[in-house]
Amino acid sequence: MTNPDFSDLPVVVAGLGVSGISAARVLHGLGARVTVVDGGSGPGLTARAAELEAQGVTVRLGDGASLPEGTELIVTSPGWAPDSALFAAAGAAGVPVWGDVELAWRLRKPLPGTGEPAPWLAVTGTNGKTTTVQMLASILTAAGKRTAAVGNVGVSVLDAVLAEEPYDVLAVELSSYQLHWAPSLRPYSAAVLNLAPDHLDWHGSMEAYAADKGRIYEGNVVACVYNLADPATEALVREADVEEGCRAIGFGLGAPGPSNFGVVDGLLVDRAFVEDRAKNAAELGAVEDVYPPAPHNIANALAAAALARAYGVEPKAVREGLRAFRPDAHRIAEVGVVREVTYIDDSKATNTHAAAASLAAYRPIVWIAGGLAKGATFDDLVQGAAERLRAVVLIGQDRALIREALERHAPDVPVIEAAEGQTGAVAMAEVVRTAASLARSGDTVLLAPACASMDMFTNYGERGDLFATAVRELADTGE
Repeated sequence: MTNPDFSDLPVVVAGLGVSGISAARVLHGLGARVTVVDGGSGPGLTARAAELEAQGVTVRLGDGASLPEGTELIVTSPGWAPDSALFAAAGAAGVPVWGDVELAWRLRKPLPGTGEPAPWLAVTGTNGKTTTVQMLASILTAAGKRTAAVGNVGVSVLDAVLAEEPYDVLAVELSSYQLHWAPSLRPYSAAVLNLAPDHLDWHGSMEAYAADKGRIYEGNVVACVYNLADPATEALVREADVEEGCRAIGFGLGAPGPSNFGVVDGLLVDRAFVEDRAKNAAELGAVEDVYPPAPHNIANALAAAALARAYGVEPKAVREGLRAFRPDAHRIAEVGVVREVTYIDDSKATNTHAAAASLAAYRPIVWIAGGLAKGATFDDLVQGAAERLRAVVLIGQDRALIREALERHAPDVPVIEAAEGQTGAVAMAEVVRTAASLARSGDTVLLAPACASMDMFTNYGERGDLFATAVRELADTGE
């Protein structure tokens, strides 16, 4: 199916979450006959369903498996797994499945005076996507462009492409789920920040997960940006089918070679988008312009700078954009110092790769870890961090996996397990008190769970908020 006339087209939207509601409203506005299906139920879904039904959209709750007769297109929310019964039925019937990103890509409008839609500068990776995209948007704003961080962060990608006042360029965060369902996506330039096992329960294998990440490079026009420290990202570039003249641009924390971005004497430098790159480099800013200046965040800044420079942004705007940027909450955020112990909230570290970056930034550490492992293993993480650990406090459903890795690779590190069955504020308050009892002056208590949060908390944001609250209470009580 190419770009269809949606008028009277029978379309199924899978999922009644934020992206599903957005897709249903857009498609209904284009004249499609929309049916939303969702296997769940409950007051929240019922209320959302009622709002859509009042607008003329059909909603079927408690049924996420059967394909309505006559359906010609499915638009799915990102989290619906490829092996869902609905998609099996679609495959048997020859019905295409798009994600919200694919729909947005096909609905792009030409910019006034150019005849071309706003270019997409796209970012994916296991970790660092949101920070990098927000850094990129800050740089583009400093360059005087109307832009937004969209996709898996900030503004809905559908809302962005249909905005009444068009954007000049979009900074687009894309998850592996979104990329899986976006077959015709062709960004102007794109970056894969890193690759580590994650969401393997959804993708089925590391190979399938990497392949979906690699889709972001397809059709790139100017630059495929990859991580010099992660050969798997370069391998994806080599496999990509790109436009003639598109270049592979690496970023890393060392001195860069030609066509790469890196760090020299505390300066961020570009040896890719300069004249005579064999001999010259452009200064983009200093390490101190990046906050926080943790190694992995410097790498994020270099990736954002590479995409901005591929778009034609001047070095001065790169520096101004990085200086203006501050990360969202729960990303290596210092929440307090109590009796000379620093407390760091990195609740966003929901997988082992993110936790490893956080653990590498501090020592000695009392580490708070655990939750839903999502199919991950922890031997490499523990082995790499063992010498930095003062003690560990374990929480969550899959804590045993981390405990066993600690027994193998850090047997001398004290391990305390939080009481089972507790959730929310009560659980976190006890965890923080336990961590405080284990810490010494100069230590860091680090919430970097390496796991998802939903077994004990609503989401990683609540987990981080409750951690910060517990730290404040610890300071107030003087315990």
